[in-house]
Amino acid sequence: MNEKMKEMPSYRTGVAAMIMALAVALAMVTGTAALFPANATEIRYVVNDRPVTSYDIERRIALLRLMQRRGNLQELAAQDMIDQTLRQQEIARAGINITDQMVNQSYASFASSNNLSEAQLDQVLAQAGVTKEHFKEFLRSQMGWGRVLQSRNRQTETLSEQDVVYRMLQQGGQKPTATEYMLQQVIFVVPAAQRGQLLAKRKREAQAMRDRFSGCDNTIQFAAGLVDVTVRNMGRFLAPELPSDWKDQIQNTPPGKATQVRETERGVEFIGVCSSREVSDDHVARMVFQSEGTNDTSMEKMSEEFTAELRKNARIIRR
Repeated sequence: MNEKMKEMPSYRTGVAAMIMALAVALAMVTGTAALFPANATEIRYVVNDRPVTSYDIERRIALLRLMQRRGNLQELAAQDMIDQTLRQQEIARAGINITDQMVNQSYASFASSNNLSEAQLDQVLAQAGVTKEHFKEFLRSQMGWGRVLQSRNRQTETLSEQDVVYRMLQQGGQKPTATEYMLQQVIFVVPAAQRGQLLAKRKREAQAMRDRFSGCDNTIQFAAGLVDVTVRNMGRFLAPELPSDWKDQIQNTPPGKATQVRETERGVEFIGVCSSREVSDDHVARMVFQSEGTNDTSMEKMSEEFTAELRKNARIIRR
């Protein structure tokens, strides 16, 4: 089984330890009752008028056990759920929408990267007392929180000219290079009220158009005969600026081709890579150095500090 868990913006150490626990849990699944019996659910905390229940805390205790966390798991789980609730509220305030489709894709990727089918992962989580619903909500929170931190980092981390010059001198005076992409977005719109009826049909249409994609010059012409298809020229993006949820696909797509079709909250989409080239100038240097400075340690610290700030300003009532 792999030694790294993918699709997990934080909890890296704990989730990495979860791999062996997943393997053991899978071997032990025998159809017996889950770790936690079905007891009456009670409200344990109220976080800015949103309840955290005993059921939520029990599920989180089970998840922490799979992560091989040590200590007072009851207290750790309670604090985890309070933090998750605060983060979810901040995600909503920031207008970030992590769709069910995005969560399901992350869940499937998580299972696949650990040599499990989704059904096997469902079974492991149920047997451990976590449940797939709780784990998917954990994934949704982690994905949304990652976007909050990225946005906050862009607003607060701007290198000065002196910083850029200093970094360049450290590298022998050479400016760094980065790949610049010219992108085009194609959206097959699916109204929310008709998603169940139209999604499969629209996905087939999007796939057919994506298969014919051979560059950005003719996309608008191809789309002219289709209903509710939007073609948007996104302009130029340096590699560090690529949208996080599309970044890997874009970087793995050669110029003149398109990314895989994806379901999103708008409908079905893909992104065409019109062209790419290596560039190097002052703006590139600033972006590359700033991106390099945003490591896991600094983001983890930002997460802790921002969560502490949210706690300080929150109304948390223990029942």
